[in-house]
Amino acid sequence: MSRRTGRRIGGWVLAACLGLGPPARAADLRIGYIDSAKIFQEYSVAKDAQAQFDRKVEGWRAQSAEKENLVNQLRNEVRDQGPILSTLKRQEKEETLQRAASDYERFLQEIWGPQGRAVQENEQATGEVVTQIRAVVEKIAAQKGLMMVFDSAGGFLLYADRTLDLTSEVLQELATQSKTGSTR
Repeated sequence: MSRRTGRRIGGWVLAACLGLGPPARAADLRIGYIDSAKIFQEYSVAKDAQAQFDRKVEGWRAQSAEKENLVNQLRNEVRDQGPILSTLKRQEKEETLQRAASDYERFLQEIWGPQGRAVQENEQATGEVVTQIRAVVEKIAAQKGLMMVFDSAGGFLLYADRTLDLTSEVLQELATQSKTGSTR
């Protein structure tokens, strides 16, 4: 036996000992995919969560617009009345404007900032829905003996046979669970 052949056989023996056999054939790989965007559009619980979040967003936008209007109104008053006001009155107006502007900025950060309420509320609402969807996907994958399930909504799935699409089955199971009140 040549030295090269011995190394090759030795390498396969080592790989076998480590549990690293030859790569699985593609035909042995059982996969499926879902379209999470479609699930979020059609799943009633997801639509309800989105509608509830949208109502909160509208309320925050109304509050934001109100605070912005106040700042603009005070800014216009300072600009227009400043020359005719006494130093003391002008200073009071400018302080009122500064407080209103600070309040507005604080509100914007509190609601729309990176750790704001909008992010937290959205994560909470979608997190619950994602947990439900994931549980159903895992259940269906286990029933079908699938090794992997991809999400076509992410844009990384360029092509897949439509027979591998589990989206309808996931939506049916989610609807069934919603009617029966179970989440798993």
